[in-house]
Amino acid sequence: MHIPDGFLDLQTSVAAGAISVGVVAYASYALRKRVAPEKIPLLGVAGAFVFAAQMINFPVVGGTSGHLLGAALVAILLGPWAAVLVMTAVLVIQCFIFQDGGALALGANVLNMGVTGALLGYAIYATIGKLSQRVSVRYTAAFLAAWIAVMAGAFLCSCELIISGTVALQVVLPAMLGVHALIGVVEGVITVGALALVSRSRPDIWPALQPAEVTQ
Repeated sequence: MHIPDGFLDLQTSVAAGAISVGVVAYASYALRKRVAPEKIPLLGVAGAFVFAAQMINFPVVGGTSGHLLGAALVAILLGPWAAVLVMTAVLVIQCFIFQDGGALALGANVLNMGVTGALLGYAIYATIGKLSQRVSVRYTAAFLAAWIAVMAGAFLCSCELIISGTVALQVVLPAMLGVHALIGVVEGVITVGALALVSRSRPDIWPALQPAEVTQ
């Protein structure tokens, strides 16, 4: 899902970058007020997990790749704004140190995977989580949040390539969504498994939340 340089036109890169900068700036502001001190070390742990998960890439089409995302998992555990910052940090390191994704396309990659994955994934989890207090509902919400976050990122990536005239719609959209539909299933299973492990080992991080608490 990382877009290399040369695949987006200037207008698309600038627009995506502007949106990403605005959201990341607000996330930094919001996190200073809302994050609990005991959760700060977890940001680094979450970043390391996401970084490792994203190192496994699957070639797709037009120079793009597919991989696990991790944004929904981090958002569920630490909140959406923390997840935005964790994902952004991971993508910046991947871009400038490992050349995974282009520098000029960094704003688009942050928008697709960091901003959209974290905010949309958390919104889905919170919305479904308010419907019932049952643990099975929360796990279902987490699975759907992870799957939809992956699909949304792939869809945005495809749209940016189409708008830039890099790849035709009938080529990139079925390829990207088809591959990421399967990747999303794997991501959903990993997300549920990780949450189950956390709930047993560190219930203070992911306790048996009440529906009203999910949106906090």
